[in-house]
Amino acid sequence: MVCPQPDADRSRTLDRLLQRLGLSLPPGDPPDLRPLHEALTHTSAGLAWNHERLEFLGDAVLRLACAEFLEDRLPQLSMGQRSALRGQLVSDRWLADHAASLDLDAVILQGAQASGDHAGRRTVRAECCEALVGALYEAWGGSLDPVRLWLDAPWWADSAALLADPSLHNWKSALQEWSQRQNGRLPTYSTEERERIHGSPRRFHSAVAVAGDTLGEGWGPSRRLAEQEAARSALERLSPEPR
Repeated sequence: MVCPQPDADRSRTLDRLLQRLGLSLPPGDPPDLRPLHEALTHTSAGLAWNHERLEFLGDAVLRLACAEFLEDRLPQLSMGQRSALRGQLVSDRWLADHAASLDLDAVILQGAQASGDHAGRRTVRAECCEALVGALYEAWGGSLDPVRLWLDAPWWADSAALLADPSLHNWKSALQEWSQRQNGRLPTYSTEERERIHGSPRRFHSAVAVAGDTLGEGWGPSRRLAEQEAARSALERLSPEPR
């Protein structure tokens, strides 16, 4: 089913979100808010339309927009450095954090179970934030301009932080460096699938050990994210001040 135009209350909510992003829709009579309405309707709401189509589109748009940003703003970086930095700036973790800064929870239509699941809330935020990227691209007729207008400033701020401390948010890299400094050994991860539900924040469980001692555990919707969370848990245990 094609997503319908949102009602008056929903339209006002979406208009306010656009204002927070520093955007206004291209002229139309009425302005077409359907892509935003669709992007911010999670599958858990059980409606005939949901975010998944635009999340798929947004994944590709996000990577292209970020590549353009890095080419424009940080051309001195090597291709390897750009690739690593882009990986951070388009990650589910970054999207979830940015969505939280926008209070996107208040705009996302979702089911009661999903809204009450604290552990899964980050996954919903990341999915709908990525779908919002796709929605803006579609609403502007296939232009990256609104995505860049929205994301260039936070990308620039976070690029500076990440370039100053490359291990920031890369917990596995930071734990590896700590382990090699301490005893010259690499951490080992034991990761297994506990659920078969795609996107579940508890699909994979990982435990990380150094020299045979288990230091941290973590959960995530993918092996990579579960291992990152395990490394983060280990670093928090090892440090008097969590990173």
